[in-house]
Amino acid sequence: MKFLVQNQPCYAYTGGKPFHASKPALVFIHGAANDHSVWHLQARYFAHHGWNVLAVDLPGHGFSDGKPRATIREYSQWVIAFLDNANIRTAALVGHSMGSLIALETAIGSPERVSQLVLLGASAPMPVSDALLTAARDDTATAIDMLCAWGHGPRARMGSSAVPGVSLTGTYRRLLAKAGAGVLHNDLAACAAYAAPALADMKVRTLILIGEKDQMTPPRAGASLVAALPNARSVMAPGAGHGMMYEAPDETLAAMKTFLSDPLGAAD
Repeated sequence: MKFLVQNQPCYAYTGGKPFHASKPALVFIHGAANDHSVWHLQARYFAHHGWNVLAVDLPGHGFSDGKPRATIREYSQWVIAFLDNANIRTAALVGHSMGSLIALETAIGSPERVSQLVLLGASAPMPVSDALLTAARDDTATAIDMLCAWGHGPRARMGSSAVPGVSLTGTYRRLLAKAGAGVLHNDLAACAAYAAPALADMKVRTLILIGEKDQMTPPRAGASLVAALPNARSVMAPGAGHGMMYEAPDETLAAMKTFLSDPLGAAD
């Protein structure tokens, strides 16, 4: 579905159901140099179970026009403009990696617009190694190799997949390779530069999904974020790396269903 945000066309995947602004809204925000396609399973489930789903392509990503934003705050401002254009007063936000920072910043800066948060592969701050940043700037192929190695758990690297015949690392490699020139470096630099303000004051109910084998945002970083937020809970995805929404899709969906349907935000 197409929208006009900050005077530029953008795309959002609706999970295969018509958009109805009257339904409760669930907005999915992808990570660095990714697009809406990483959310297909979760987006389709919630779209067919009473939610108004919008899995966005951030500006300069996927089918959205414009340039990538230079900072997490600018991406967050774009999300607010997207909600305004879609006539959505409040939404639950689901973010992965860079998207988790964008969702978090949106909840901190505009808490009245965010009903709940689900953060995957999250940490704040989110440091990025100098080697990866340099490769993303100067040698995209090497940067993609690094991300495929560090961004997946052992099972995915060995070829295991919830979808028979589908290589998770191969699919992820193609996703990164089709990003526009400079997008990967831009997004990684935005993550590295972000400093979240006033986490202790952020009261939005939050679920943090942690990949047991995540090397990009290790479990200890996720646990630190849970401890820093006054209304946060966590769920561990056993054996999963950084991309738990496709490495552990069933466990991820189950945790989201429990959290989003429970007014108390119950999670293990």
